[in-house]
Amino acid sequence: QQQTTHILVVGPSITMESMSILKAKRALPVLFVAAVVTLLVEDGLKTPVLSRSLRRQSSYAVVQTNAPQMHVPATLDLPSQRSLSLNLGGGDCKWTPPTYHVPDDIDFYKTVIAGFPSGDKRMIFLQMEALTGWPAKDEWDFEHIGMSNHPFIKANYPHHEGIWGWEDEADQVVMMVRNIRKSMVEYHDILWDIGYAKTWEDATLFLDKLYSERPPLSDFLVWRDERVLDEVDWYGWFIDYYMEGGLLRDIFTHKTTTKHHWDMLMMPTVYTRAELDYDLIVGADTVVEDAYDPRCATVTEGCAPVAVISAENLRDYTRGKAETALIGNVLKRDSRIGDYVIEQETWDCIWSELIANGKGLKTVYDRPTPEAEYNFSAEMLEAMINELSRLITKYSASPWNTKITANKVVTLLTEHRTLIQEELDDLLAGRRVLTEKDFLGPKERERRRNLTSENKEGATPTTDQEGEKDYSRYFFAMDQKLLEVRRIDTRKSLYKKRKEAQDAAKNGTF
Repeated sequence: QQQTTHILVVGPSITMESMSILKAKRALPVLFVAAVVTLLVEDGLKTPVLSRSLRRQSSYAVVQTNAPQMHVPATLDLPSQRSLSLNLGGGDCKWTPPTYHVPDDIDFYKTVIAGFPSGDKRMIFLQMEALTGWPAKDEWDFEHIGMSNHPFIKANYPHHEGIWGWEDEADQVVMMVRNIRKSMVEYHDILWDIGYAKTWEDATLFLDKLYSERPPLSDFLVWRDERVLDEVDWYGWFIDYYMEGGLLRDIFTHKTTTKHHWDMLMMPTVYTRAELDYDLIVGADTVVEDAYDPRCATVTEGCAPVAVISAENLRDYTRGKAETALIGNVLKRDSRIGDYVIEQETWDCIWSELIANGKGLKTVYDRPTPEAEYNFSAEMLEAMINELSRLITKYSASPWNTKITANKVVTLLTEHRTLIQEELDDLLAGRRVLTEKDFLGPKERERRRNLTSENKEGATPTTDQEGEKDYSRYFFAMDQKLLEVRRIDTRKSLYKKRKEAQDAAKNGTF
């Protein structure tokens, strides 16, 4: 009975152990297959098998090493995929913010968005970001935060508000053209915010307490008007620079100039306008051979723009969608960025999302208060008309008139000139009344000063501010510090805006 009991107890134990071993042996092949599949999937997620096979990098596919190269869309690579505006079909879309982290190992075809200083370049790079899912970066960010692989570069260079901070990273240039009058008003805002509207404590801080008193508002307005008149020349000079592929010209005479003179022009806060005089530095009768900015040689297609874009057209509900299509086609010129562009059927929708629906980062058009209105004197308006006429005449003639970009420049500037001429006509007819805070220019201010003196009993007209304190040294010092302060403020602002955009994208609060 004990033996029988022993058999009954031990017998089942041996049977259960045998069954466990048998099950384990049967599970081994399954576990092995599962492990292999896991490895394949894990590696495939890092670099998709299809993409690796087509690029002859796969360990799991036999690929002929002498086979012809096959074009593989960049979006096959998961590391290259990003937050792209969604194509909902039938021309519908949904805007999404771009991916702000840009991998270093993607070979982009990079675009410089160049334009005279204003907020309008932001509108253009927002279109590029929405069309591709990749972000833009400012020239100052490249210079002071560091180099990166961003495919879109916002630039004011060669204007004194800009800097060539992107080294040799660019492949093509698009040029933004804005109404010269609006550009002058925005430049005034820069001068006012930095040069005058700050508290006196702030002003004396950045001027190293050079002066014990602040110049009166009237003196600031005189200085501002003279600077804005200079900017009219800078405006045309900027367009010439890009249209002619970086040809070195004097800002004020528009003559071709020497590299030495050009380098001086690039330091406007170091030299006064008198010290930069063309005849003084180059010589009135000097024959100057054409020379080009050497930086343009680092751009794959040079500094001449492949397209001219109007932010004002982009805002227009009739012409805006065509401007978005122009931007999309510029990006499609090379597959290294073109492969990321969303389908063309959605481009009209992308325009609607950004412009009509106000998606994306804020632009100059999203200010809570309307832009301040200023009038310009006849002297100031005539200076703008003269500069526009010079450019229109130049780019309407041969060989320019066969170029699409030149024709676009002529069309835009002709429209702008018409608007300014209408304003001048209104002014001369008395339908516009000037105030002291308007852009009067030196001639109108002198006329008013003399008129005031004549109206004073027993007074005689003064000349050249006779008897008034000379604040020229103050304003020259302000010129020297203005750019430095502007650059610091710009870097802080750009960093803050980029951080806000990244946080918004991360939190889904766009």
